[in-house]
Amino acid sequence: MKGQMPNLNDKSIQAQGERPMSEANQISRRQFVASALSTAAFAALATHSIADAQMQAMKGDEMTTLTPYLLLDGKCQQAMEFYKSCLGGELPLTKVKDFPIRDHMPAVQQEKVLNARLRSAELEISASDWLRPDRSPIRGNTVCLYLSGGTLQELKALFERLSEGAQVTDPVKEQFFGTYGALNDKFGVR
Repeated sequence: MKGQMPNLNDKSIQAQGERPMSEANQISRRQFVASALSTAAFAALATHSIADAQMQAMKGDEMTTLTPYLLLDGKCQQAMEFYKSCLGGELPLTKVKDFPIRDHMPAVQQEKVLNARLRSAELEISASDWLRPDRSPIRGNTVCLYLSGGTLQELKALFERLSEGAQVTDPVKEQFFGTYGALNDKFGVR
């Protein structure tokens, strides 16, 4: 049994110019990790999109992968297009306005990138814009790692092993976008 995420391209979901933050807007790494609105981190997403199916066909049997996930402050599309121009690959991206979450997001967020995945046979980088208008990103806390692929059972087993000594912020369960879980491991890595 595999958890399934809808095609993110279906119409039916402070990296640059760091700004000074007031004391009230500064949040700790733990608070950030616990409140991040993202499919990043140690996410148990068994499948993602058509791009995943195409990549699986290229690679053969689906394997669990570990992927860097970048949170960018309004420059996700620009950054990912730059990385694509340098590294090649396919870059499907979905804006907030193109996914059902649009109804729960303010108008100012509609053009922001909800999910972008630069993929080739050699690499994968995922990213989204910072989607917490009430908080400012803290430089250094805007990169996460996430697990995807494999079977739901395999991902749950990996999540369980990674949970040893970790702060589990989101136990593995079904969400509107697929199966998801998140934790800060015993070394503080999200």
